[in-house]
Amino acid sequence: MKVFGFCGYSGAGKTTLIEGLIPRFTARGLKVSLIKHTHHGFDMDRPGKDSWRHREAGAQEVMLLSDQRWVLMHEMRPAHVEPPPMLDDMIKHLSPCDLLILEGFKTSPWDKIEVHRVANGKPTIWAEVSGVVAIARDEKIDCPLPQLDINDHAAVAEFVLTHTGLK
Repeated sequence: MKVFGFCGYSGAGKTTLIEGLIPRFTARGLKVSLIKHTHHGFDMDRPGKDSWRHREAGAQEVMLLSDQRWVLMHEMRPAHVEPPPMLDDMIKHLSPCDLLILEGFKTSPWDKIEVHRVANGKPTIWAEVSGVVAIARDEKIDCPLPQLDINDHAAVAEFVLTHTGLK
């Protein structure tokens, strides 16, 4: 399994870019998985639904299973004071795939593309974050790394495939 990341400030377009890349990877016959870093307190479930009610009642884990998908939710209960999970440990829970995409996780040791929009008004992070191998941006910036047009999904996909050796 090859692991490749995308990092950058909120609003830079990471999700939109990745959403445009995944069909390009799967069209080549690659199995693709994704782990997205999100802020604490997120909820995939809605109040009142059965799984929400079970978690609210105190279940540590709730698995939803259907004929089309499954998801496992694990609560980090304060009473048990669990340390935050390590990304390496979470990767072990995934089924085998050709390419694992990481969204966020800027401090992860894997190579990554910084997604940057000048219009977002935020500075670049490539100089402070190890493993940034290119910038996907909306406008050219002063940077020695390869720069890719954030809207040219074909070029970004080719860069990722070449860089990971999946091409």
